[in-house]
Amino acid sequence: MLPGGNGPDYNRGMSPSMPTPLAELLTFSSRPQMSNATMLLAFTGWMDGGDVSTGTIQRLVDLVDAKPFAEIDPDPFYIYNFPGSMEMSALFRPEIRVEDGLVTSIELPSTQFFASQDHGLLMFIGKEPNLRWQAFADCLFHLAHDSGVTRILFVGSFGGAVPHTRDPRLYTTCSRPDLLPEMERFGVRRTGYEGPGSFMSYLMSRSEESGLEMVSLIAEIPHYLTVTNPASIEAVSRRLAKILQLPLELDELRSASTEWELEVSSAIDENDELAERVREYEEAYDNELLGIEPEVEEIADDPGFDGLILDDLDDLGPDE
Repeated sequence: MLPGGNGPDYNRGMSPSMPTPLAELLTFSSRPQMSNATMLLAFTGWMDGGDVSTGTIQRLVDLVDAKPFAEIDPDPFYIYNFPGSMEMSALFRPEIRVEDGLVTSIELPSTQFFASQDHGLLMFIGKEPNLRWQAFADCLFHLAHDSGVTRILFVGSFGGAVPHTRDPRLYTTCSRPDLLPEMERFGVRRTGYEGPGSFMSYLMSRSEESGLEMVSLIAEIPHYLTVTNPASIEAVSRRLAKILQLPLELDELRSASTEWELEVSSAIDENDELAERVREYEEAYDNELLGIEPEVEEIADDPGFDGLILDDLDDLGPDE
């Protein structure tokens, strides 16, 4: 378990004899003190397809009127310049705006914590760290202990053979076996996966030794859509509200979800190949609910199919 006070030290690489206390990587505007609180995590990048991770937690921040209270210094944890082609390098460089010959803004990676004392919730929205996962995890664990958090819950998503006309399939990974039945009571399946890992998985592998329990809520969403997916955000928000026992008002989000689904369906109807594939996904999804073995071949990784309607759907998404 991480100690109190300033927490363990982290060497920023400037001098081996001058390590930096983790507390100095955290900037606080206030220090909420809770008991048995839950910290929700959302990361852009690897597991934020359809903006389901960041979109769900940002909606929750808005719905419970959570207030920002802390940030992690982004400088040690992110790559700003990656060697290679302009296309590759552009994935890492900060977004800037130049107007009339003057630099008017530069957007560095954001790592912000929010708190809702009334609901016993802390929420984190940030970019998945490129570097120093151990130190970034230590920052999260240190803040969690300092604030009275006992459970961490990560929300994420991945692309799969799920039609946009159905709710996403929901999966969970847990830090302890006894947490799995608890999550399954909310209609969430156990995850089975082998491949490249996320920061979330690394964090979960360390949570128990840090004295915290951790669970995830992962949505399988339509792989053929690469835009913000308000339908999946709404579905995950509903399930998250049940898990957290929060009386959330989701009518506005549900209305945006319905409107978005109709717009997407209209665009898909103009592409016969894609429309047929979506119908197959719908049939397989419904048969699975009835206990019938699906016949459709999952082709979420087929590069010839992904993105068939990207150009048609670039402007679709919830109004901000």
